[in-house]
Amino acid sequence: MTLPGALTAYVALLAIIHGVRALLPLDLDDLVLELFAFIPKRYDQTLLAMPFAGGTPAKIWTFVSYSLLHANLSHIGFNVLWLLPFGSALARRFGAVRFFLFMAVTAAAGAAAHLLTHEHALAPMIGASASVSGAMAAAIRFAFVRGSFLSFNRGDADEAARVPALPLLRSLRDPRVLAFLAIWFGTNIIFGVGSIAIGAEGASVAWQAHIGGFFAGLLLFSLFDPIPRLPREFDAPSSDLAEPH
Repeated sequence: MTLPGALTAYVALLAIIHGVRALLPLDLDDLVLELFAFIPKRYDQTLLAMPFAGGTPAKIWTFVSYSLLHANLSHIGFNVLWLLPFGSALARRFGAVRFFLFMAVTAAAGAAAHLLTHEHALAPMIGASASVSGAMAAAIRFAFVRGSFLSFNRGDADEAARVPALPLLRSLRDPRVLAFLAIWFGTNIIFGVGSIAIGAEGASVAWQAHIGGFFAGLLLFSLFDPIPRLPREFDAPSSDLAEPH
């Protein structure tokens, strides 16, 4: 199956950025991290505030730019592995402009969640995991509907990605969606898969950023979705529209 162009471009961008960083000497790569990684200490308003490269503009762009940086190839690979099924469906559904904007918004939501839970932290956070989490959350708004990409009666990739989604509250009545949510939250809280914060004490997982991105994707999906919802007379629970187990 051919990947949608928007997703291919996004993955290629991650790979190119990482490849360029791999060629930089260590001191220049440290400067890249200071300029583009998300560093909670950058927003410190106390007497302990420190100057960072990029100044005030960096306080804005790092809410998104951190998501384009990765620690190593396995970090990129893990994010891409999760993004392929969910991000493909979302990119086909949203189109390139909406998809890229959505990834930026969910990245910013992940950074905000990290800032709230890591105030004054100096360790820079990098990784696309908040955006990947947002894409997963958005995709489950329509993933189990009959004909969609996680249903048993799916059509081709484009058709499967464009089935009408159900409202959030109604989709949350689907046991499969609830099971997905339970597994996803349990996995992230226990293992903290994905985003990495690099600091003096080594690498740690910024799982709060995942949750911030996930909630943003789940709640903001309708603002980005170009597919009309089902008419109210057909607005049945998702279990009526999806294939049985």
